[in-house]
Order: sequence, then C-alpha cells, then structure tokens
Amino acid sequence: MPLPDAADPLELLEVAREAAAAGAAVLAQRSVGGLNAVNKSADGDWVTDFDTAAEEAVREVLARLRPHDVVMGEELEPAVPVHPSGIRWSIDPLDGTTNFIRGIVYYATSVAAVNDDGEWLAGVVHAPALVRVYSAARGHGAWLAEHGSVRKLAGPDPQRVGKLLGTGFSYDASVRSEQYAALPGLAEQFADMRRLGSAALDLCMVADGTLDAYMERGLNEYDYAAGALIAEEAGVRVQRPPEPANDAERLDAVTVAGAALLG
Repeated sequence: MPLPDAADPLELLEVAREAAAAGAAVLAQRSVGGLNAVNKSADGDWVTDFDTAAEEAVREVLARLRPHDVVMGEELEPAVPVHPSGIRWSIDPLDGTTNFIRGIVYYATSVAAVNDDGEWLAGVVHAPALVRVYSAARGHGAWLAEHGSVRKLAGPDPQRVGKLLGTGFSYDASVRSEQYAALPGLAEQFADMRRLGSAALDLCMVADGTLDAYMERGLNEYDYAAGALIAEEAGVRVQRPPEPANDAERLDAVTVAGAALLG
C-alpha cells in the first residue's frame, strides 16, 4: 500500500536534501590517492571509489527515511521493496566524474523522486566544491542555497545579448563525431558555447540564468532527473528524452532546456 505522504513534494524534498548532502559529504573528502579510477565502457567513462561510496551514502538515507520506495542509481543494483510506495528515486552519486578525477570543480550528487505516473516531484543537485545546493519541489519553485544565502531561481533573461549554450558530448566515438559536425548549426543561434562536464549542473545553470539553454544527446535518466525538474520549476521549458527501448535509442535521444532551442 502507498504511504500516506507518498506524493508530498515538500516532504520528499527534505529527504532529497538529506540524501544528496550525504553523497556530497563523501565527495568533499576527495583525495587523489583514494580515487581508484577505472574505465567503465569508454575512454572518457570513469568510475571511482567515491562514486560508489557516495551512492551508498545516499541509499542509506533513503533506506532509513523512505524504506518502501524504489531506488535506482548509476553504480549499484536497483533496490525494490516487497510493497513499493509508488515513489522511485533516481540517483547520480557523482555527476561529472572526469571533472572530479582531474580536480575540476563542476561535479555534484544528484537525487530526484518520481511517482508511478511519471511526475517528477522533488530534486536536489548538491555541488560541494562550488558550495551550491540547487533544489526544487513540484509546484513550489526552484532555489539555490549558496554561501549562506538562498534565492529563488527564474531562468535566463530572454532579452540578454550574447547567449550561451551548454552542451556535452557522447562517450561513443561515432555519435561524438555527429555532434561535432552539428556544432556550426547550433553556433548560429548563440554567441558562444560551454561544455562543463556535468549535465545536472548544466541544467541547474539554465535554471539560475548562467546559461541561456542546454542541449545534450544520449543522457541517462539519472543524469538529468533532478536538474530537469529544477529547470522546470525555475520556469524553463524542458524536453526530456522518451524512455529508450535500448541503448541505441538512448544515444539518439536529446535532452533540451531553454526556449531558444524549443521554439
């Protein structure tokens, strides 16, 4: 049976905050000697001991506070209770692993909750090296806590001159070549482009107005789950990819945020 509070976005947001903070606390202990970086599937696709430890920390919080929820993450097997509540969590314990390995500050723990109807209800992206916590609950807006201050997010300024596009590139070499070939066409709509290495933070930076739009092909759900909700709650139009039937469909699917690319 579903829990009485199963669909309360604000209660889920509090859980997401605590869970993401637990993962980010692991990342904040980064040390070069403790990385143990291993290739997963391609030259640029890495996993470290911190990825796994951060996901374990996130899951411990979720298991304690929401034991009847389904939990899915990037590094560990899904946790499916006998009597699911109707809420599922999507975790990226370390979005921006390559940045993390190389000491580049754009990385974060991303935690988001969705119900059985596919409605994203709460999401948090916690970036410890940036000292930023982005958060959103469905119907309650998006917020950024940074250096002791909190502000509501309202997306990019549509009148701004010199628009910036955020994007990323596939680990698959053939897809990456197609993406490079498409860059001149994208560049016509924008003054410049940024590739920061974390889809979760790219989406949040559209929400806070740093970027004017974001587009990336081939993302997994956990890459965009929290960031997409945060962008939406900031008033940004977001196009999530459809649920892929196989990996080839996932590589073709595109995630877009920002009216400039949706018109």
